[in-house]
Amino acid sequence: MAEQLQEEQLQEDLVQVLAELEKKCQEHPNSVMAFHHLGLVYMKAGRMAEAVAALERAIEIDDLSSESMINLGAIHFGQGDLDKAQKLNERAIAVHPESAQAHANLGLIWQQRNEFDQAIAAYEKALRHNPQLASAWMNLTAVLTMKGEDDRALLAAGKGLELDPDSPLGHNNMAVALYFSGRYQEAARHQEKARELGYSVDPRFALRLREKLAPQG
Repeated sequence: MAEQLQEEQLQEDLVQVLAELEKKCQEHPNSVMAFHHLGLVYMKAGRMAEAVAALERAIEIDDLSSESMINLGAIHFGQGDLDKAQKLNERAIAVHPESAQAHANLGLIWQQRNEFDQAIAAYEKALRHNPQLASAWMNLTAVLTMKGEDDRALLAAGKGLELDPDSPLGHNNMAVALYFSGRYQEAARHQEKARELGYSVDPRFALRLREKLAPQG
């Protein structure tokens, strides 16, 4: 009951915030920040078509609005349009070359395309600009593991968990990296932690890890 009431309150708050922002955009039709914030709240409310329209308007008003480009790119990425997402993040980098998030987003796009060398290069650029970006360390871990670079994957996994010790993805990535380094007991502990934090562990990986831990003979 408490969770339901909390969710209802959140929805009421979103409706109120949206009404205020929509009014502000009507009163200030050339306000980049008003349309940018409206787009973000639409995203939070799951109203993606309206979020796209608001963020596109922000970019139309100011074609240097890199944050709007990044968030609009995130929507297109979530909808599976990698080409649009890539162009928007590249535009954001052209405006703001030190944008760690834009470089990290490009890494994720290259990762989705199985272009692992380009993904690694993009994540490394992101981390040069912001070494505290935990998500970039975690995604870098996954790509390095796929490439069989186990030592580097372990280092990246450790950095990610150091920055975000309660990340389900971070613990799962650490479990996989430890598995490929032959450290099965440690891998099992991180896998269990990932489960506790709500991560849906790949059952095939879980089975392979159990087989490694089973008594031999």
